[in-house]
Amino acid sequence: MTYAGDYSVRNTQTLSGVTQLWQDAFARAMALQTDDNAGTAAKYSAAITTDSVTGEPVAGANTLGKIVEQRECPVADKEIAPPEPLFLPIAEFEWDLADKPAVPFSASELIAQQRNLEFDSSWVRPTVLNPYDDSIDPGPGPQPRPLFLPIAEFEWDLADKPATPYSADEMTEQQRNLEFDNGWARPIVLQNLRIAA
Repeated sequence: MTYAGDYSVRNTQTLSGVTQLWQDAFARAMALQTDDNAGTAAKYSAAITTDSVTGEPVAGANTLGKIVEQRECPVADKEIAPPEPLFLPIAEFEWDLADKPAVPFSASELIAQQRNLEFDSSWVRPTVLNPYDDSIDPGPGPQPRPLFLPIAEFEWDLADKPATPYSADEMTEQQRNLEFDNGWARPIVLQNLRIAA
């Protein structure tokens, strides 16, 4: 009798090996748990105190005393009041809380806004919505016309007015400032720059 191709035997062998492993693991865990419980029991038994007169354990009496003490503690019920309605002033009745009216535009601002609106409506929006088509031949452009350019050589009213000449005191003050800069301030600044560099 051969077991070639019989997967049930192979599965049984595999499961039996796994079961044996689990049994060993459970046995070790139970042994460790037993040891831990034994240590706890020893500690608990060592911690139990007895009455010196009667020899009875006093742990239960202590626990009962704490329970009775907690029961005799005064307990007061706290009343929780419902939330009070908030006072929300209505802006329709209290105009101080309403938004202040906007400052009206002046006549010049209205004219500027109207010009911008007309420019956008008559030129910008049509140009954007109807882009230029290269397939259409452009028509004739406007003819050049002579511009009126006044010549300053002939119309002296359009030229800059001559500057007022400096007085002798102002000229002397400027000359002193120039000599001070050239003779004292500039050399010191240049020397400091050389030292810093």
